[in-house]
Amino acid sequence: MKNLKLKAARAGKDMSQDDLAKAVGVSRQTINAVEKGDYNPSINLCIAICKALEKTLDELFWED
Repeated sequence: MKNLKLKAARAGKDMSQDDLAKAVGVSRQTINAVEKGDYNPSINLCIAICKALEKTLDELFWED
């Protein structure tokens, strides 16, 4: 399932996939795969993404 909330939050911070990847210590391809729903990130990566985007886990990763 695509993570449109993550993509929107990243865009809201005016960050590219590469910017977010560098902020959390992964490759741009990893961020792309998470957004496309092709990769299930570890809880540690989820937390790092949330901190970088100033969002909660529920805001970015909880499915409605």
